[in-house]
Amino acid sequence: MSSDLGSTLRISEIFFSLQGESSRIGLPTVFVRLTGCPLRCEYCDSAHAFTGGKSMSVQEVLDAVAKFDPHYVCVTGGEPLAQKHSLTLLRALSDAGYAVSLETSGALDVSGVDARVMKVLDIKTPGSGEESKNLWENLQYLSGKDEIKFVLCNEADYQWAKQVLSDRDLARRCEVTFSPVHDDLTARDLAEWILRDHLPVRMQVQLHKILWGNEVGR
Repeated sequence: MSSDLGSTLRISEIFFSLQGESSRIGLPTVFVRLTGCPLRCEYCDSAHAFTGGKSMSVQEVLDAVAKFDPHYVCVTGGEPLAQKHSLTLLRALSDAGYAVSLETSGALDVSGVDARVMKVLDIKTPGSGEESKNLWENLQYLSGKDEIKFVLCNEADYQWAKQVLSDRDLARRCEVTFSPVHDDLTARDLAEWILRDHLPVRMQVQLHKILWGNEVGR
């Protein structure tokens, strides 16, 4: 394991904030944002992470995270799984005793993710422009502690997500969240549709956007 800690990744930023999404919303969390993503979603709010960043070893990331003395750590991107040593990082963070979550696009294989990590898997809607990238085989690797997220641009996306939810019986697999794209779909409209259709999903809004807007590193 010690040699694995020397493996390097491209890191866009490491920062301490409140978790803005998922069932851990509101919890103080250290975010480790990896550089790079093979997708280009229409609504992406982390395009600054597509390029740049700096090379850090897994040990250096662990040291940076430890300075915040956190309980929760979220590995995000970009798309973390696009970097081959991301699995090593997830395992090392789990070994260090943190409650680790992974935010992933759902376009790359999650089968190798450490079982201790909570996977938050995004299913891409037609409005994202990346629907064709959904790797449906990933669903078999989700457990009850994981989560599925739909980010919705409009009512057409909502109807599409509702159909996928039913056809694939997703709510029986793990928690499912529906989230409106900030500035595109009103939270009130989405809330009304979910109530009207009695969907077994959790609606969420991006807490960090409410608090800090589009500030990077918040």
